[in-house]
Amino acid sequence: MKRKPDNGFPGRDAIVAFIRANPGKVGTREIAREFGLKNADRAELRRMLRELADDGTIAKRGRKIHEPAALPPTVLADITGRDSDGELIASPAEWDEVESGEPPKILIEMPRRPKPGTAAGVGDRALLRVEVTDEQGGTPYRGRVIKVIDHGRTRILGIFRRNPDGGGRLIPVDKKQAGRELNIAKADSGGAEDGDLISVDLIRTRGYGLASARVKERLGSIASEKAISLIAINTHDIPQVFSTSALREAEDAKPATLQGREDWRDVPLVTIDPPDAKDHDDAVQARPDDDPNNKGGFIVNVAIADVSFYVRPGTALDRDALDRGNSVYFPDRVVPMLPERISNNLCSLVPGEPRGALAVRMVLGPDGRKRSHSFHRILMRSAAKLSYAQAQAAIDGRPDDTTGPILDPILKPLWSAYELVKLARDERDPLNLDLPERKILLRSDGTVDRVVVPERLDAHKLIEEFMILANVAAAEMLEKKSLPLIYRVHDEPTLEKVHNLQEFLKTLDLPFTKQGALRPTQFNRVLAQVAGEDYEPLVNEVVLRSQAQAEYSAENYGHFGLNLRRYAHFTSPIRRYADLIVHRALIRALGLGEGALPTDETVETLAEIAAQISVTERRAMKAERETVDRLIAHFLADKVGASFQGRISGVTRSGLFVKLDDTGADGLIPIRTIGSEYFNYDETRHALIGTRSGTKYRLGDVVDVRLVEAAPIAGALRFELLSDGQAIPRGRKRDSARAERRAAGFGKGPNGSGKKAHKERKSRKKDRKPAQQKSGKSKRGKSWK
Repeated sequence: MKRKPDNGFPGRDAIVAFIRANPGKVGTREIAREFGLKNADRAELRRMLRELADDGTIAKRGRKIHEPAALPPTVLADITGRDSDGELIASPAEWDEVESGEPPKILIEMPRRPKPGTAAGVGDRALLRVEVTDEQGGTPYRGRVIKVIDHGRTRILGIFRRNPDGGGRLIPVDKKQAGRELNIAKADSGGAEDGDLISVDLIRTRGYGLASARVKERLGSIASEKAISLIAINTHDIPQVFSTSALREAEDAKPATLQGREDWRDVPLVTIDPPDAKDHDDAVQARPDDDPNNKGGFIVNVAIADVSFYVRPGTALDRDALDRGNSVYFPDRVVPMLPERISNNLCSLVPGEPRGALAVRMVLGPDGRKRSHSFHRILMRSAAKLSYAQAQAAIDGRPDDTTGPILDPILKPLWSAYELVKLARDERDPLNLDLPERKILLRSDGTVDRVVVPERLDAHKLIEEFMILANVAAAEMLEKKSLPLIYRVHDEPTLEKVHNLQEFLKTLDLPFTKQGALRPTQFNRVLAQVAGEDYEPLVNEVVLRSQAQAEYSAENYGHFGLNLRRYAHFTSPIRRYADLIVHRALIRALGLGEGALPTDETVETLAEIAAQISVTERRAMKAERETVDRLIAHFLADKVGASFQGRISGVTRSGLFVKLDDTGADGLIPIRTIGSEYFNYDETRHALIGTRSGTKYRLGDVVDVRLVEAAPIAGALRFELLSDGQAIPRGRKRDSARAERRAAGFGKGPNGSGKKAHKERKSRKKDRKPAQQKSGKSKRGKSWK
C-alpha cells in the first residue's frame, strides 16, 4: 500500500529512509510510486533529489539512487578476520578510500550446512549478497556467501638471498609484506640461487623470530626481465594453469562445420590487428548498399569468432574462463582466458581456413547512422590478415604484395564506410579523450629494447568504430528480445568530481557550465578550447581523472563516455568472458543452435558474474601496469644520475610525480627535497606553492629531473627536481604569496599564528617513507571504454 504524505509531498527524511531501506533498487520512478506522487509532483521531487545529492545525503549511480559510498547488492569481498563472537568479517575487494573513506565491514552469516562452494574462511575472497543492517553502532552490512572465488593461500612470492650455510631468506615482493622475511633452511631451498625469484610454502610460524618456508618453485633469476611479469601474475593470483579437464575438452574439440550455419566463405572479410597479435577474433567487410532507398549507404559486416560453440555453459572450459574473466597481456607473455587450442587455433580467424563465427550485418544510411541490423551464425574464411600499419599504408598509396590485390575491392569500401560512420560519431559527440599509451618492445633475450608510443592511425579508429556499432547492435537485439545480458556501463562523473573540475578550470579562466543533464559535449568544449595550448596535457589529465571507471553490470545505466544509451561487449569472446555471455544470449534469443545461454540464467545470476569479471578486469589492468613500471625501472636502473625531461603527472602532499617524456616512466620527487622553503599543497590548483616566494609547481608543468634511485622489484623511481617553478611576477610576489597562504588557511588568525601550518608539517612527516617503499606511480586515469 502506498504511503500518502500528510501535506501532499514527502519530507526529506522520509525519502532518505526509503532509499536506505532499498539499497540499489530505488530510482525516481520508485520513489514517486511509493509516495503516490503524480506527474505534477515530479518536478518538485527532482528538485528535492538534486538538493539531497548536492549536500551529499544521497548519491546517484546510473538511474538508481542510494546513500553515498553504499555497497551494491552483490559485491566481491575479502574475508579479513572474525569479530568478538567469532563471526566472519569481510571488506569489499574494490574500494576507493580516497573518495569514500574507510571500507565498510560486512558481517557474514554462515548457515549450519553451507551449500557446496560457499564454505568460506579467513583469507578467502568470496562473492557476497549484502544488505544494510539496522543495528546502531554495529557492523553496517550483513552478507551471505554466494560463491568462494579464491581460498586463502600460504604460498608467498619473493627473492631468494643465500646465506653462507647454503640456506637463505625470502624477501617478499608484495609491498604489504615488506619487512616480513622468511627463513629457508638449506634442505628446503630446492637448489635456489641468490637472486632467484621463487615461490614458497609457509611451513611453520613462530611466536618469535622468523617464520620458515620451503621453496615450491624456482621462477627464474630476477636479473632477467622475463621474470618480471611472473611477479604480477603471482601477487595478483592470476590463474596460469588450466585444469586437466579443460585442456582435455579443448583437445577433443572439433572444427566448426556448415551444419546449422550460413555459408559466408565467399564474403571477403579481413582481420586488422596489431602486428604481434596471436589470436584474431574479429573480421570486417563493407560494400555499397544497392538498395535504391538507401542511396549512398553501406552494408557493414562484422564477424566474431564463435567461442560459444566450443565453450559450453557449465563445462570445465567455462569454469576456467570465468575464473580468469579475461586474458592478461604483458610485454613478454599473455595469460589467456582460454587454452591455445581454442584461442589461437579453432577460434582464430586465420586466412584461408574455414572458421565458425557469429556475424552482425548492419545497414548504414548516407548519414552514417545504423538503420537496421541482423545476426547470423556463419562459416567464414578470412581473405587476409593485416596489421593496422599495413592497411593504413595501402590506403595512403603504399600497398604491398598482400594489400595490393585487395585494395580496391576490400580496403577502399571499408574506408568509405568509415567516412560515413565518422559523421554519426561526430554527431553523437562521445568523450574526446584520446591519450597515447606506451608500448614496451623487448629484445629476443627478454631485455627492454625501447619504449614507444604507437602512432594512432585511421585504421585503429575504423576497427574501433565498427566494433562499437556491433556492440550497440548486440545490446539492442537482446533488449528487443527481453533477454538478460551483461552491459558495459560507464556512469557519469559524481557531483563532487564535477565541482572539483569546475574549480580547477576557474584557475585557467576556462568556463564549465553544467546546465541540465551532464553530457560528454560539455567536457569536449573544454578540451577543444585548450587544443594546441601549453596546458593542453594538463587539462586532458584533469578531465580524465574526473571520469568514473567503466564496469560490467546486469543493470543498464548507459555508457557516459561513448554517449550511448545501451552498450554491451560482443566483439572479443576469446579474451573477455562478458562477450561470451552476450554471444550465448544472442544464440538463445534468435534460436541459432547449440551453446545458448541457459534458461536458468537470470538478472540476479548475471549480476554476480558481472561483479566478478569487473574485479578480474581491474586485477588485469593493475598487474599489466605494475609489470610495465617494473620493466622500465629495471631498464633505468643503470642510468642513476642521468637527467631527463618530463611532465608533472601528479601532485600530492608527499611531493610531485613526474612522467618522463621518452619512456613514460613515473617517479616521485619527495616534497622535502623541493626548494629551500615550505610548500603548501593546493588541491584546487593541483599545485605545490611556496609559502615565501609563491613559486608554483603544477600538474602538467614540463620539468627537468635527475634520476636518484631505481628499485626494479617495487617498480619505483625517485627523482631530484632540476627546474625552477613558475615564479610570481615581480612586485606582486610578496602579496601573492601571502594571499596564497591565507587562502590555504595558514598565517595569523583568531586561533593563533601558524597552527594549520604546524598540523600540516606533522601530517607530512607521517606521510614520508623510504624511497624504496614508494610506489613511484601517479594516480593513473581510469579505463572508461
